[in-house]
Amino acid sequence: MGNPTAAMLVIGDEILSGRTRDRNLAHLAVSLTGKGIDLREARVVPDVEAEIIAAVNALRARYTHVFTSGGIGPTHDDITADAIAAAFGLPIGVREDALAVLSTNYADPERELNEARLRMARVPEGAVLIDNPISKAPGFSVENVHVMAGVPEIFAVMLEGLLPRLTGGRPLLSESLYIERPEGDIAGPLREFAARHPELSVGCYPRNRGGVLGCIVVVRTPDAESLAAARAQLEVELIRTDTQED
Repeated sequence: MGNPTAAMLVIGDEILSGRTRDRNLAHLAVSLTGKGIDLREARVVPDVEAEIIAAVNALRARYTHVFTSGGIGPTHDDITADAIAAAFGLPIGVREDALAVLSTNYADPERELNEARLRMARVPEGAVLIDNPISKAPGFSVENVHVMAGVPEIFAVMLEGLLPRLTGGRPLLSESLYIERPEGDIAGPLREFAARHPELSVGCYPRNRGGVLGCIVVVRTPDAESLAAARAQLEVELIRTDTQED
């Protein structure tokens, strides 16, 4: 059986406009790789309820887990919680457990928890809360959809608390090999190598170091022995052979 799979759904007009650069996708990808959960897809949608609902329903049907970021704050455009509730057909409202957690962030909750801040305690019925040690406003999980904040520091700590709940698989290992030759020179041998080893993921990424064209070949597999053997093979086929020809 293969590893569990995942998708990332980034929510927010500010991402699509270019005003804010997303940092959560890269952090999620690294964290899931270490857990043995394969991130297979990422989407970005605006703060439009219908588009959030459509994306959530499509992704949750296809992958083991869906992780969302953004849109669970106190302002009018923070509509993720309502969209998730609608996607699952669940009622949503201020929950006492979420309110109790959120209240710990304020010296005088009765005065400071105004109508806007109370929005952060609105959680779909039956959802499991995700801890937020920084601002206390919780995220939540509904079945295989995990809803978290967009602020990178908060997203990171929420994910750290969530991951131990999830069942992982075999962590994906990788080896990188710098080849001081242009991609076009090694494309043929690399294609043959990849065809001989369908169990490996093989990628090639161009680099320009001081005006010298080269590339980084990356091999990925959960098996450490296969990874070491693959690197040794590539060194012979792409580096040493080239040296001998010179």
